[in-house]
Amino acid sequence: MKRPEGFDEGDARRDAPAEAAEAPRQRRGPSKPRLPFRGRVADDREARPASAPEPPVDETVDPTPAVQPDADTSGPQRDRVGAFAGAAGRRFGAGLSTVADRLREYTPNEDHRDPEADRRDAERRAATSGGADHDATVTDVLDATGASRTDQHAEAPIGARVRAAETAREARIAKRRRRLLERAEVRRFTRRSRHRRAAWITAASVVLVLGVSILVAVFSPLMALRTIEIKGTDRVDESALRQALSDQIGTPLARLDFDAIKRDVAGFPLIESYVTEEAPPHTLVVTVTERTPVVAVQSGSTFDLVDPAGIVVQSSPKRPATMPLADIGRARLGSASFRTMTEVVLALPSTVRSQVTRVAGSTADDVTLTLKDGSTVVWGSPDDSDAKAELLAALVKDHAARNPGVVVEYDVSAPDNGVIRAKD
Repeated sequence: MKRPEGFDEGDARRDAPAEAAEAPRQRRGPSKPRLPFRGRVADDREARPASAPEPPVDETVDPTPAVQPDADTSGPQRDRVGAFAGAAGRRFGAGLSTVADRLREYTPNEDHRDPEADRRDAERRAATSGGADHDATVTDVLDATGASRTDQHAEAPIGARVRAAETAREARIAKRRRRLLERAEVRRFTRRSRHRRAAWITAASVVLVLGVSILVAVFSPLMALRTIEIKGTDRVDESALRQALSDQIGTPLARLDFDAIKRDVAGFPLIESYVTEEAPPHTLVVTVTERTPVVAVQSGSTFDLVDPAGIVVQSSPKRPATMPLADIGRARLGSASFRTMTEVVLALPSTVRSQVTRVAGSTADDVTLTLKDGSTVVWGSPDDSDAKAELLAALVKDHAARNPGVVVEYDVSAPDNGVIRAKD
């Protein structure tokens, strides 16, 4: 390859003297400042090794120095300049390659420590802890400088570790976000099946709870009857009624025998009706309606207080002042004529009923009433009893306003045409 100067490096190498190639390699000493280039070129002997023999010198010295042509003088100089430039280029290239290799081997996550620097740092710390026997030298200064560089180099990976920690944190955040996104997608695609499953689970739970509740209420002793509460009694013996119903104690409320309760209550004739109410978990409430006497019936020397059904509610040796006396004749208690008389008495308004002292009826269609002032009332059949009762109340009020104290006869058998007759 031709260089710009016009010579071939290969030819120059072939023209170099053989002794320069065979010169033994010498151990390099301490570096010295280089001489100017022209000084090395001017002095041809400085380029030779120290051990190289001196070239033979002709003893015959020409007093007049020979003038060499310019070509002969510049050739060896160019050879030396080319060799020096080639060696410098090769050394510079090798240095760059070494630096590049070290840069490629460097990673931020590694803690690069120089073993030699660590050893010097340990020696420095040991010498420092030794006390006053140690004298400061140049080596200590160098070691301290190296140690400071080593400390700075040791602190350098802190930033790398921080960057690594941040990278790991970002990776964890990204992983968490990806997991949340995947979970949201799964929930979105399985929404319908989850709703259907939730509906089935809810229905099954409701059925299970109902079943367990029924089983507990029917068969469990937790809902057994322990207390019987009686309400509405006046003439009925409350303790006797509770004792009659005590056979239901211990039975679950859902399995009470109400037919047996009905038979027990029927043994008390003064009870007209009753209502039972379950009060979980252990109570049964019985509310009774006692029979109310409507008329009094004379039986020998006593007077029986009888209700509309012909049941004797109470017996008294004296006639009650606020209750009419029923003249049943040969009829029996509870017969049709007796029920008609009690029905008529119950239809009367309270202002008129308080004035009735006697009620009689030979048949169901021939009912008559007697008032306290001696006046009589022709009622007739029990049909339209409400209209007849209103008409009778109006006639009594009108007669008391016009002719007070006069005994008359009120005829309300025809509710559309009431009649007041004077009695003889």
